[in-house]
Amino acid sequence: MGLRREARAALAAAGRRPRKRWGQNFLCDAAAVQRIVTLAALEPDGHVVEIGAGLGALSDALVERAATLYLVEIDPVLADHLRERYRSMAHVHVVEGDVLTAALSDLLPPAARGVVVANLPYSVSTPVLFRLLEWRARLPRAVVMLQREVAQRITARPGTRTRGALGVMIETYADVRAAFSVSPASFHPQPRVHSVVLDVRWHASPQAEIGDEAFYAAVVHAAFGQRRKMLRNALAGLAGARGLDGAGLDAVFRAAGVDGRVRAETLSVDDFARLARGFDEA
Repeated sequence: MGLRREARAALAAAGRRPRKRWGQNFLCDAAAVQRIVTLAALEPDGHVVEIGAGLGALSDALVERAATLYLVEIDPVLADHLRERYRSMAHVHVVEGDVLTAALSDLLPPAARGVVVANLPYSVSTPVLFRLLEWRARLPRAVVMLQREVAQRITARPGTRTRGALGVMIETYADVRAAFSVSPASFHPQPRVHSVVLDVRWHASPQAEIGDEAFYAAVVHAAFGQRRKMLRNALAGLAGARGLDGAGLDAVFRAAGVDGRVRAETLSVDDFARLARGFDEA
């Protein structure tokens, strides 16, 4: 039975239709599954976390290659389906719940490191990537499929309109490569958008001297929070919260060597790093 027919049969057996609120577009393309797993290049003794395991199309390929496989699924009906599907495989663990609220201890053995391999639900791909950024020390690699538009924002270079806070933050901590595209025809039901598989390799430390990491993140998010404004105006609220008036903010830009009249999307990671440090130097 083909993956599409199998997906339909499994949903029918469960009395369930795909849920839009959980972004359920199930991968039904055996060739795409194989390309994802090949790209992941899993070690035979490695731990793997799959987010949004769904009906198990990708999981079926991962169970043969992972020493331990954690399947995260928010839908209780599909979680039951996965438990039944892999009930005889002791190395497969189904984690029922939301990855955005789960503890890392639910997904990996103590002190273990692993790889994320996932078809991310479109509706939560951005917060999931921020979550993986937090977990980068224990999950240093992610091979993830997500909406093409999100992938374009992540890989956007300075000076492009698609550049935003997500892309800057990921670029600060990771090397990212767009590996290949996947068409809507590879899913059931078919989404209205194309997908892209990204290979994300996280670094434990930022790739620039950013100073305080939490404050650097605040600068990046504030800069893009009002992206139509000049950078100086976008950061005025953050400056005020730190007790800086207009003259003080101008001193920040001078210390950073950044023009306050430009917009956030023109800045590189190094520019943002100098700007964040400039608040301490002004």
